[in-house]
Amino acid sequence: MQIEIRMRIWLSVAVAALSLCVCARAQDTQNTQQKPDDLASASLEDLMKVEVTSVSKKEQTLSRTAAAVFVITQDDIARSGATNIPDLLRMVPGLNVAQINASTWAISARGLNGQFSNELLVLIDGRNVYTPTFGGVFWDTLDLPLENIERIEVIRGPGASVWGENAVNGVVNIIRKKGADTRGGMVTVGGGNTGPTFGTVQYGGSAGDRVDYRVYGKYFDNEDMRPFPGSGDDGGDGWHLARAGARTDAWLSERDTLTVQGDLYSGREGDPTYVLTSLLAPGPVDEQLFVNVSGGFVQSTWNHVFSERSDTTLSGSYDTYGRSDLLQDHRKTGSLDFRHHYVAGERQELVWGATLRYTTEDSEGSAWLSLVPPDQDETMFSFFVQDEIEAIAERLYITVGSKFEHNTYSGFAAMPTARAVYQFNRRQMAWAAVSHAVRSPAETDTSLRLNVGAITLPDGMLAAISSFGNPNSKDEGLVAYEAGYRLTVKKSLSVDVAAYYNDYDNQDSEEPEASFVENTPAPPHLVLATIEENLIYGETHGAEVSAKWKPNDRWTLDWSYDFERIHMHRSLNSQDFSTGPDTEGSAPHQQARVQSAVNLTNRLSWNTSADFTDRLEAQGVPSYTRLDTNLIWRIRDHITFGVYGQNLLRDRHLEYFDPDNSSTRSTLIRRSGYAKLTWRF
Repeated sequence: MQIEIRMRIWLSVAVAALSLCVCARAQDTQNTQQKPDDLASASLEDLMKVEVTSVSKKEQTLSRTAAAVFVITQDDIARSGATNIPDLLRMVPGLNVAQINASTWAISARGLNGQFSNELLVLIDGRNVYTPTFGGVFWDTLDLPLENIERIEVIRGPGASVWGENAVNGVVNIIRKKGADTRGGMVTVGGGNTGPTFGTVQYGGSAGDRVDYRVYGKYFDNEDMRPFPGSGDDGGDGWHLARAGARTDAWLSERDTLTVQGDLYSGREGDPTYVLTSLLAPGPVDEQLFVNVSGGFVQSTWNHVFSERSDTTLSGSYDTYGRSDLLQDHRKTGSLDFRHHYVAGERQELVWGATLRYTTEDSEGSAWLSLVPPDQDETMFSFFVQDEIEAIAERLYITVGSKFEHNTYSGFAAMPTARAVYQFNRRQMAWAAVSHAVRSPAETDTSLRLNVGAITLPDGMLAAISSFGNPNSKDEGLVAYEAGYRLTVKKSLSVDVAAYYNDYDNQDSEEPEASFVENTPAPPHLVLATIEENLIYGETHGAEVSAKWKPNDRWTLDWSYDFERIHMHRSLNSQDFSTGPDTEGSAPHQQARVQSAVNLTNRLSWNTSADFTDRLEAQGVPSYTRLDTNLIWRIRDHITFGVYGQNLLRDRHLEYFDPDNSSTRSTLIRRSGYAKLTWRF
């Protein structure tokens, strides 16, 4: 409640500040408003020079990265028609994005997908948004203004050697624009047939010569999706969310910059779910819940440049959130991160750093789901070092490094990597990598109690069927072998290929446990228990191919295809016969995408994408093809209007059903259309 009150106050202040700033500065900024970059007219060689920071925690060009990296630019975002970050990620080869219902997604890299895909690490400006409660990301609360995102860097494959635990199958780093890049005002409004009514109001400016800032407020309201036949008139999963935020970037000196930013959000979600109301109930029942979500963060980052050869970054953040779902979870997290980049010689660069994070959680739980104990805290500290050596001048680059990390649940872990890049010439390069990564236990792995149902035994005694976490849960491990090849065939065509083999151990399994008698809650009953163990192992292998073709200066075609096979096995002493098959069928065997971006005139663009997703065998979800298209008209230099169509081929379709989180009811994704107006001044 206090967070919601603060949210309303902050939103009111933000809107008032925006109104005052608009009145005072509209004329001054109309001539200085920057137009968004249009990479449709950039050459492919220019695109290969795009700098990324997520692979090594230092700037390096895309052509020099020894990893499978995909960069979503602001131009990609503007042309996509997406209204949220999960839909943006659909364009990334090797990333599986499936919508469960209106506010819930399953997103993973290279398989092992689920509602809480616990082997994908997500960052916002380097700030970790992975929740240790379930292990995963609450995608519903990452509702950022897409216009403020500079780029999204996506790594398929391990990033644990610099980012630490849980960066196992991939890393998504969302990097927002600096204050200097969002000067002036912006108003965005839109709506459509499924009710995605939304609006953003923002203003950015300068305070003197050394400080840039922006403040914004954002709101959206989504209608219910379609239910399964026979399950009601609507999906019961409509939701709304309000968000407000601010950022300042200050030049403290010629060598020092300081960034301070923060957001607050509050919303309410329909949560169609299956719940066990009491131990006397024979099983879960279908209920319509409503979940209040609220939270926020504040982050400060100080960059200091000692010289052209040495620089440091010190970042601190504080996050909090609350959710009135079945677990009724509230969490607070503080983090401190330090990084030092040093050019050691003509052919050597070192990056090292350390992180300290403390998080505390309290939950109330329910008859269906609870944590024992309900209040927990965790401390994590880590150190990493990475050394890049130019072994052959302008040809061969070798990187070795490791992250060393300790957490409360599983103790110490080392996550080394060795990577190499060979540049044949300006247009052709190959890379290879071997890495070790771990996924640390979440609180649900160590402390969960999930009451699935109850039965009456032949002797008349009541028996509860329950699943328990294991305080002795181990880190899930991965050894990944990767290789890739990038080629610019000519100025109009480029190709990117990546292949991998992943070897997993200590994967979660559900094993039978000795039964016991429990007196509370009444009546006395027998508990038929399973406990979490780490008795599953396996391997995955696959490849990802993408190409970009520019037939002319006005037209760009992107194409991608990826396939994967997952093979999971039980250890000899395991009695879990379901986890392996469920994991194998949690992601499609193959996906394909074609995207066209055409500048019909200097002011009118037409953008279309078609995505094919193979069936999910374990879940009985059929394959589907998604077609999106839009027309965007720049009426004036500062006014843009667009019409957008999504999921146009079918009225409704199913994308995911999560067997591991079956309390969440899936709904059918609807065909939709909307219009959007953006005014910059």
